[in-house]
Formats: sequence, C-alpha cells, structure tokens
Amino acid sequence: MQYVFDSSRAKHYRFPTHSNDLVIDRKDAETSEVFIVVLEPGEAPPLHIHDDTEQIFYMLEGEGLLTAGDESSKYPVGVGDVVRIPPSTPHSIQAVGGSRIKYLAIDCFMGGRPKEEPTWDAHVKVMCGREGWDFDSVTE
Repeated sequence: MQYVFDSSRAKHYRFPTHSNDLVIDRKDAETSEVFIVVLEPGEAPPLHIHDDTEQIFYMLEGEGLLTAGDESSKYPVGVGDVVRIPPSTPHSIQAVGGSRIKYLAIDCFMGGRPKEEPTWDAHVKVMCGREGWDFDSVTE
C-alpha cells in the first residue's frame, strides 16, 4: 500500500489547452485521483462536465477565471482559493492576467473508480478522441 506520492515524479501530459502532471492515478486509489494542472497565459481547457466526479481545486499560482454552471457564470480565482465543482456541472478555468496558473486538482469519484476508464490513460484516450487530439503527442 502506497501512502506517500512524490509530486516531482508525476507523469506529464501536455494537451493543446493545458498541462496535467498526474500525481496519483485512479488505478492506485479507490475513489480519487490527483494531478497538478498548469495553464499558460490565456489557456483554458474546453468547457466540460464529469457526471461521475466531484472535483476540488486548490489554487497554487497565478490568477484565473472560473466558468461554472452556465457559460455566463464566471468567478475570479487566485492563490489560496479552493474551488468545488459538483458532479455534472459544466466548468473550465482560464489563465488571466498575463501569467500562468497552477492548481492541485483532486477528483473524487461518485461510486468508486470509473469502470469504463479505470486508469488516467484510459480517460485521456477518451478525451483525446472527443477533442480530436493525438494521444501519443499528449503523453510526450
């Protein structure tokens, strides 16, 4: 059983819209996964939802603009803020202010690890297919 995970050994994923450094893969936990998200100035992942996941973000660096709920609901976020995204809630964060943002993201799965996507790579493959991104390029 592993209790401590070294974030400096995280697996890096570079999407066209942001980077994720996977710290704890869902395959190594029962109901969660952990990664660090980095958005360069102006970057934002597409507005998206997770039907089976509640997400918690802890803002580590920079300033962002959270879109949550409908596309007109926007909230400024900055260092020290904690963001909660309930399941089935459309959301996205954009880096604003001319600098990158960095946040710790914790996904909490409702009902346990997703059976259809039991690993982070399985989820990334689905996401790449949906967005038209190349999986091999994302995983570097």
